[in-house]
Amino acid sequence: MGDLITIERHIIEQQYNYPHATGELTKLLHDVSFAAKLIWRQVTRAGLVDILGSADEINVQGEEVKKLDLFANEQFIKAIGHHGRFAVMASEENEDIIFPPKNKYGNYVLLFDPLDGSSNIDANVSVGTIFSIFKRKSTSEEATLEDCLQAGIHQIAAGYVIYGSSAMLVFTTGNGVHGYTLDPTIGEFLLSHPNIKTPKQGKIYSLNEGNYRYLDDGVKKYIKYLQMDDKETHRPYSGRYIGSCVADFHRNLLYGGIFLYPRSKKAPEGKLRLMYEANPLAFICEQAGGRASDGKNRIMEIPPKKLHQRTPLFIGSEDDVKIAEEFEQGLRDIELDEELCPPNH
Repeated sequence: MGDLITIERHIIEQQYNYPHATGELTKLLHDVSFAAKLIWRQVTRAGLVDILGSADEINVQGEEVKKLDLFANEQFIKAIGHHGRFAVMASEENEDIIFPPKNKYGNYVLLFDPLDGSSNIDANVSVGTIFSIFKRKSTSEEATLEDCLQAGIHQIAAGYVIYGSSAMLVFTTGNGVHGYTLDPTIGEFLLSHPNIKTPKQGKIYSLNEGNYRYLDDGVKKYIKYLQMDDKETHRPYSGRYIGSCVADFHRNLLYGGIFLYPRSKKAPEGKLRLMYEANPLAFICEQAGGRASDGKNRIMEIPPKKLHQRTPLFIGSEDDVKIAEEFEQGLRDIELDEELCPPNH
């Protein structure tokens, strides 16, 4: 067996490369990994502890809340807010910002989606937690909403935990991307995927094709382009869509490809949340050599105007996203017909 490197050891070793590092970020990521263990424990026992199904509530996004959503949200707030390192937090499940008990001592901001893909939990599909960390901007005693409304380029760390056949934590602090797999026998996240690099071009596209007829023509043409046979450009691509954003993103990060959730007639502003999903995943993707945009603008440069702002998202291998942007912007064109379109559309 090779050298077992825990997440804490690896972060501390990385910290030695920065003489001015205070060690605070190491503690923040330890808090996040601890919260992830609590959620993983319940996810793996969900069918045994009456935690599956609906909580008969609708969240701020207008979506049905699952019991496990509520549990994950509560655990994240309790596990992380208790230490006082965060001045303010914001969750996809809460309408307003959250002040931890010791907020006046915190210097950091945490934004998170406690359980992405939870609509699939009853079917035992992989779900995940996505998080984003910023430095606090305000100088007042109490943090403000503006501390949360920062463009993604100001993130100092971002990551996700995927709860699947194993629990894996993937994150970046702006110096590459690393993945850690939870060993349940010792209760530790161990370094399993150092320096993740996503391929420059993939062979997978991930899209909810059930929305096909609601999409703009540019995206429809891009889908047809991916389905066409052309050996020189490694087409056709394979369609792979789980419906759990973090799971689709994780697969494509490792194998290459593109995940897209564009604007549509049903969701003219896009469906995914800028602050809780798009920004942190964009930071990770770019650090792994990929690209992320809304079809026209770099995701991490979009100025947020509200806490639960939505955005279209094109994310994945650099070459794939660039071509998708060209179709979205009308810079590429092919004849659009029904020959290679999804069935029933």
